[in-house]
Amino acid sequence: MIAIILSLFGSLFSVVNPLGAMPVFLAMTQEATPREKRVIVFKTGLFLIIILLVSYFGGNAVMRTFGISLTAMKIAGGIIIFSSGWALMQGKFAKNRSITKKVKAEAKEKDDISLTPLAMPMLAGPGSISLLIGWFTENHETEQLMLVSLAICLTAAATVLALLVAPTILKFLGESGFKSMSRMLGFIVMCIGAEYVIGALSFLWLSLN
Repeated sequence: MIAIILSLFGSLFSVVNPLGAMPVFLAMTQEATPREKRVIVFKTGLFLIIILLVSYFGGNAVMRTFGISLTAMKIAGGIIIFSSGWALMQGKFAKNRSITKKVKAEAKEKDDISLTPLAMPMLAGPGSISLLIGWFTENHETEQLMLVSLAICLTAAATVLALLVAPTILKFLGESGFKSMSRMLGFIVMCIGAEYVIGALSFLWLSLN
């Protein structure tokens, strides 16, 4: 069971990717006090849990409403996850998550950035949402639902921790070290996206033969 939780957590954490969000978070909160930053981080973690849980348990109903098949969703989601990993490898994570200069400027004027743009779309984006919908559709057993819910909570907790220690990590690694770590994580995310697409295409091929 622990191995399953770690596997789910690893996949979801890689796609949510709080490490890639660190520089953007620091840029948006550079004028905030340490206490204000902590409040923003913990509220972001709470919103992240809510968004991911709603996506996990309610996303399948939305798919049925629009007549979207699981195979189509997995192919589209896999492509999005792959592109997110590619953007991370190229140092364009923020742009991939629609965090433009205008969004950053607007964020600095907002009193609270924990829900938008931090929790969504910076952390909970289309990739993580499609991943969760796929997990829910493939297994409705109570144990699996609980394991994924736990993985969501662990991902949010790890995200909170990562953002809290972001200044220390970036200072310790330096720009070159952080870019190297981002590229490695980006490669992992690309593999997750490719695996998602391959699984969907394999299912489609078997269903046609």
